[in-house]
Amino acid sequence: MYLDCYSCGYSIESGGVTPQARCECGEPLWIRTENSKADMDVDLSSVDLGDWMWAFEQLLPVDRPSGSAEGVGGTPHLAAPTLTEYAGCRVQLKDESENLTGSFKDRGSAVGVQAAVRAGAPAVGTVSHGNMAMSTAAFAAAADLPCLVLVPADISDDRLSSIARFEPEIVRVDGDYGRLYYRALTLGQRLGVPFINSDVPHRVAGQKTTTLEILAATAPAFPDAIVFPTSSGGHVSGGWKAIRELRRAGYQDLPRLYLAQAAPSAPIAAAADRGADAVTPVERGDTIAYSIGNADPPSGTRALTAARETAGGVVAVTDSETREARRRLAVDAGMNAEPSCATALAATRKLTADGSIGPDEQVSLVITGSGFKEQTAVPVSPETVSLEDLESRVGRFSS
Repeated sequence: MYLDCYSCGYSIESGGVTPQARCECGEPLWIRTENSKADMDVDLSSVDLGDWMWAFEQLLPVDRPSGSAEGVGGTPHLAAPTLTEYAGCRVQLKDESENLTGSFKDRGSAVGVQAAVRAGAPAVGTVSHGNMAMSTAAFAAAADLPCLVLVPADISDDRLSSIARFEPEIVRVDGDYGRLYYRALTLGQRLGVPFINSDVPHRVAGQKTTTLEILAATAPAFPDAIVFPTSSGGHVSGGWKAIRELRRAGYQDLPRLYLAQAAPSAPIAAAADRGADAVTPVERGDTIAYSIGNADPPSGTRALTAARETAGGVVAVTDSETREARRRLAVDAGMNAEPSCATALAATRKLTADGSIGPDEQVSLVITGSGFKEQTAVPVSPETVSLEDLESRVGRFSS
């Protein structure tokens, strides 16, 4: 297996229990895919998406597993005409809440845990306070592999309970969360425990299948753009990897990639706004889009490069814009999305308003996880009526 750096061109043959995750230049590595369109014999327009993410097994660094990990991906890609007026363009929703633990993280966990099992790892670990922790722990449990989850000391009890359901070993860590990410990788490399963190090579390899499925679902025509809620940058890195591979295989007219960030904690958007080549940390602000409030994203610069290289961009949205977009997803499209997912719709609305996306363009929004995991209060004051008065109330809806 070869690992490449998108930035400096560094390449290394790597294997064993804990493959190298970062380049000597400091940027993240990803797994080289040797196949071309000709030798992988995959025509996007004829891919069987009922075969889950493993429809793209030829492009993945592990073989199809057995058990629950086999049923990852193949999530719905739904037209949402009722959102057209609000979004300002034609919208489709890639509903990643349909994965086993309710988020896109299952794609990377399925590949990462499978790679660890095949390499004979004694355990796996991850650094997360939410979806990735649940996902890694779930797939490790299904593989009968011990799992260590490192969480910030101030994690909420609700999130802790959700992770604990899969019975990993959970350790609260007091200290800077950004430093914890890198410290875990270093310790894992030295001690032989692979940490399947947010943007490590195997996780990114699995997460590129989100984009591959979107393109297969719409082939032979492709969306004009894909919008990703963005935290660490690992998901959109996978999207960019998919586009690079397909471009090399001869595909054209591939989508622009846009990143949606929460304005209170938006380092990638800040770098884009000032025209910087690299993303630098910002002070983390409080946001309802807690899952993507990453002040120091490990793949921030790679994500920024992905947006620029595909002629896309980065948009920061306020909590107010996120709340309204979440409401619109619910009342206009019947979808209960977590707040971080709603940033994709809020960002799209801003992109159409400034002309970056045209009104006739087709845009796929990646709904990364289920709103049932993160319930927020909705003001409601229902009327109470007697059983005898019920007929008059129902009658209001009869015409």
